[in-house]
Formats: sequence, C-alpha cells, structure tokens
Amino acid sequence: MQVNMKSNKHQRQRISKAFNLVAFSFFLLIIPASCNLRNDGEGKKVFHLNISTGYLESLDPAFAKDLNMMWIGHMIYNTLVETDEQLHTQPSLARSWDVNADGLEYTFHLRNDVFFHDNPLFQDGKGRKMVAADVVYSFHRLIDPRTASPGAWIFNGHVASGNPFTAIDDTTVQIKLKTPFRPLPEILSMSYCNIVPHEVADHWGKDFRSHPCGTGPFMFEYWDEGNALDLLRNPHYWEHDSTGQRLPYLDAVQVSFVDSKASEFLLFMQGKIDFVNGVDGSSKDLILSKNGTLKPEFASRFRMEKSTYLNTEYIGFLTDTASPAMKGEPTGNPLVRRAINYAINRQKIVTYFKNGMGLPATKGFIPAGMPGFDENAGYGYDYNPAKALQLLAQAGYPNGKGLKPLKIMVPTNYEDIVNFIASELKEVGITMNLELIQANVLKQQMSGSKAIMFRAQWLADYPDAETYMVFFNSSFPAPPNYTRFSNATFDQWYDQSLNLPDTIRWRLYRQMDSLAMSYAPIIPLYYEKLLHFTQNNITGFRSNPMNIIDLRRVVKK
Repeated sequence: MQVNMKSNKHQRQRISKAFNLVAFSFFLLIIPASCNLRNDGEGKKVFHLNISTGYLESLDPAFAKDLNMMWIGHMIYNTLVETDEQLHTQPSLARSWDVNADGLEYTFHLRNDVFFHDNPLFQDGKGRKMVAADVVYSFHRLIDPRTASPGAWIFNGHVASGNPFTAIDDTTVQIKLKTPFRPLPEILSMSYCNIVPHEVADHWGKDFRSHPCGTGPFMFEYWDEGNALDLLRNPHYWEHDSTGQRLPYLDAVQVSFVDSKASEFLLFMQGKIDFVNGVDGSSKDLILSKNGTLKPEFASRFRMEKSTYLNTEYIGFLTDTASPAMKGEPTGNPLVRRAINYAINRQKIVTYFKNGMGLPATKGFIPAGMPGFDENAGYGYDYNPAKALQLLAQAGYPNGKGLKPLKIMVPTNYEDIVNFIASELKEVGITMNLELIQANVLKQQMSGSKAIMFRAQWLADYPDAETYMVFFNSSFPAPPNYTRFSNATFDQWYDQSLNLPDTIRWRLYRQMDSLAMSYAPIIPLYYEKLLHFTQNNITGFRSNPMNIIDLRRVVKK
C-alpha cells in the first residue's frame, strides 16, 4: 500500500501541476464579470473575499446556518458575547453577565453606546441606539414559528415557557431557563443570536434576507446575488482600538462568488482576492509539503496560518435497529462497527489526503483544542487490523465471510478519502461500496434515518463540548442525533452535566465520549486544522477555532 500510494501521489502531483498551468492561462480569459470588482476608489482600503460555494442564501441572521452566512453576519451584526482565538467568551454588546444560584436566570448588562446602521426606516434615516428591547425582539423572533429559523433549536427546550426574555430596562436583559444550561453564554455567541432592529426586520419580513441592518463594523451596500456583495465601513461603529481609534480600519469589503476552490486559489495567486480559507485537492500538493508546510517557492508570495479547528470529520452509522432501513444490516452490531474503526489507518489519511493538516481522530469525538478533549484518552480507536479481524470473528463473520457489502453515502468532495477507506476495509474482508450524493440530499437522508452509513463532519457551534455530546443524546431528533444513538446512562450524564462547573463538566464530557465510543456509532477520522492564506499586504486578520473570521482590525497596505 505504501508503494502504491507514493506512485499515486506523484501521478496526482503531475496532473495537479498540469491542470493548474492550463487553468491559470485559460482562467485569465474567462473570469466572469462578477470578479471584475468595481474600482476600489483612490486611497480606499478594500478587502476582497470570495465565497467558493457560489451563493449566499441569506443575510438574515435567523438563517445563518452555514459558514459563509456566519462570516458575513459577523461583519454586519453583533451578538451579546463573542468567542476569541483562545475560546474565551468575551463581552460584546453585553458588558457583563450574571447567573443566579440555581442556574435558571441569566442577566446581561448591555452597552449604552451602540447604534444600528443608518437606515431609511429610522427617524431622519439615522441609526438609533440599540437597547434591551432589541435583544428581546431578536430572540423572540428567532423562536417564532412564523420565522421558521433553523436556529430556533438553540433556545427551544432550554428557555422557560411564556416570556423567557425580559427587558428590565434599556441596558438590562434577563433570560429565564426551563432547566440549568451552563453553556448558555457560549451559545449566545452564535450568529443566530445577532441583534436586529424591529423596525427594519418587521418592515421587510422575509425580504430582510436582502435588506439587513445591524450594529456591526460594516454596513450593507449592494448585493447582486451569486455575483457580488459590497459592505461599507460603519463610520459610527462602537468599538475602538487600544489607542482610541475607531474600528474597523478597512473602508469596505467586496465579496465575489466564484464557485470553484481551484479557481478561487488562482484568483488569490493573481492578487485579486486577499484571503483563502483552505485549499482544494487540485492545489494542495502544488503548494504544500506532506507535513503541511508551505513549499519554499511560495513562502515569499503570501502568508499561511495553521491553527486549531473545532471540527471532527467522521463516518456515521444508523444504530436504530428497530428502523425498517436497518433490517439485515450487519452494522447494527456494535462489534462490526468497532471492527471497522480498527481497520482504518487514520495517519495515512492525514498524511496523504490532508498534507498533514489535521490530527488522526484516535481520542474520541470531541476534537483537539476543545475543553474536554483528552489527549491521553484510551477510549478511541487506533489502527489495529488484527483487532478488527478478532471482532469480526466474534460477530460471526470470520475474515469477513458472510458479511454483506456495506453501502456508504458520500458527498462528491470526500470520494478520494472514502475510496481509500474502502481499500483498507478490503484488507480485513469487508466490502464497502460508495454511493455519491449531493451534500444537501445526504443531509435529508441522514435526517430521515435513511442513511445506513454516511460520511460527514461535525463543526462546533460554540466553544463547549456539549455541542459534541448532544450529537448522541436520544432526547434529540436528527439533527443533531443523526445516528439515533440511544443510551440511558449517557442521557443521564448529559442532563447532569448541564449545571456543573467547567472542570467537573469537562470530566463528565470525557466519560460520555468514552461511553459513546464503546458502542462505535461513528468512526472519527481526523480532527481538522484551519488553513488560512492571506496576501502579504494584509495584517491584523484574525479567526477563532470555529473559523469565524474577524476583519475589524485588518490593515491593507
């Protein structure tokens, strides 16, 4: 396998280099009009960003369900609190907060110097002051069935019935919970919880998606969907740097929508965009060594930053053996699922397919970098084909004999890794066939308990490992519990964890992770790392381990 993989590696490198040389020449001729970004204006500092999915569903924070919407939302809006680069929850619109002794009542004390963006729907078109009533409105709007927000789950089941959100006065908001939930402040850092003004949101209704108004560092200016989005500096933004200068430093952000990671990187190489998040398979071998360092010929051309990413890439199994879809499926047996876990060489995946940009996920589901991760955990799965064969024999399938072929649903961008995994499983007598499927269709299959085995990822929504443990809680539907894992002890520990101090809660999270892994409802593959590229004239670019980018302190020289 080692020799074949090296041979394939060189072949991929030759193809990749040839592709990029041809594409680079051809691409100069076919850059769409949307990428010919309008003149920056003399002396203006404009940050150019591309969204490689080619579309943005909404600018309404109630629908901020993907990373692209979170990025833009972080520019237009603010939340009560935010997460910094070290995963600390920091004040934002709220200066401070308190929780009462029983953990059922949180009180947030707001800033009194924050104004919404100028908008024709305000008196004289001038942005008015943000007050506690705006927080109450925004949170009620999020859980209102008429809004149909995919983010309603963050409050539903947690907040008290009736009136859970109360404005005590203009600078004080109270949130009442049904049961204690210690990660509440962390949850409030999510983009769903951005604060919006009722005048603008009510006026536009569903069309607020394209007429956003917030308190953030940049104001909405122009959106030609699928082609270009322009945001301008908010001249009245409330944050200042340590010298007293008002943020942000940039004059504008211009967003393009070239729907190809390879094309996006070519734009970056041409200096037409200032930042790239990650790199696709056609480019990674060209610019990265196998240990994840930038090749010398590119070191002087741009900057590359590697950092923690709270993302676990995994393969999931449907574990509900009562489901009609599971009839006759061998993966209903935990011994088979454990055998598959032991049969996969995760280090090879990280080395050959990720160029070292990740860590083998041998320590459970909670990713490296998240409080609660145990670097000494003994409850994960390392590479042990002998153990895999032993477990298969215990399950009644010696050397895989009698085991029906497995079918795994796979998004097209994961095909290469899963093909490698299929070859690994073949070594212990397991046949696995791929069914390539569009990512949105796969989500529907996973949610409807129709995906027996599936390739997916789980990104942290907020900096608390509860966001990983809820994945296995049988009280929840799919999402988050796509595997339909059910264990009474796990659920009991989960409930206990919700009102425990941090260090005790993290210890219990490890117990929960260990218990879930013993049943192997998933195969953790690797904990990903963030890989960000910026042009050499960009400084002050920041992001946190949830990959929320921050342009407030960016300087473009």
